[in-house]
Amino acid sequence: MQALISQVNEVKNQNVNNIKEIIINRIKEFESISKGSAEDIFKELCFCLLTANYSSAGGIKIQKTVGNGFMALSEAELAEMLHGLGHRFPNARAKFIIEARRHLKNIPVVLKNLEGEELRGWFVDNIKGFGHKEASHFLRNIGFKDYAVVDFHIVDILNRHNLLEGIERKKALNKKKYHYVEGVLRRLSESLNMSLAELDLYLWYLETGKVLK
Repeated sequence: MQALISQVNEVKNQNVNNIKEIIINRIKEFESISKGSAEDIFKELCFCLLTANYSSAGGIKIQKTVGNGFMALSEAELAEMLHGLGHRFPNARAKFIIEARRHLKNIPVVLKNLEGEELRGWFVDNIKGFGHKEASHFLRNIGFKDYAVVDFHIVDILNRHNLLEGIERKKALNKKKYHYVEGVLRRLSESLNMSLAELDLYLWYLETGKVLK
């Protein structure tokens, strides 16, 4: 673990590209979303639905283009738009977004009244297309800092440092395995004196050279 701690600290303290400042500003952007409207929060939920088995860069492009269409378009209209924008699964994602729309006004209430695993579990149980990774991604992206977004980038870097046992990048993580990897990341974040949200962005940068969302 110490080698990975050293890598993260090196990136955090280097002046090149000013990654520390970029990540601080990205976290502030995340926090501002939860202070916005129910529609702003829902658009971020849609982004997280879109990025599953796709890409963050592609999801960002689609989110900016569709905008308020996430709340207004019919399922057929949304599927056609997603197809035109190059999404791999336009019909399935349009269906998920339309089904999630019925929770639009209730989501801010849920965010205020639940916390921890109960909060994440609500999204896993009620938003079709969300597993633990997608629910954690959404909560992280609206300012909740204590959830780890465990995707194959994270699994790869932890495996390279021999921090995982029996976890392969190509296999979906069940709840037990997800919590196991999250526990490893939590110990790492505590050693670095940073939140899981910050750690995730640093690890993403180490693995991809980018700070997205």
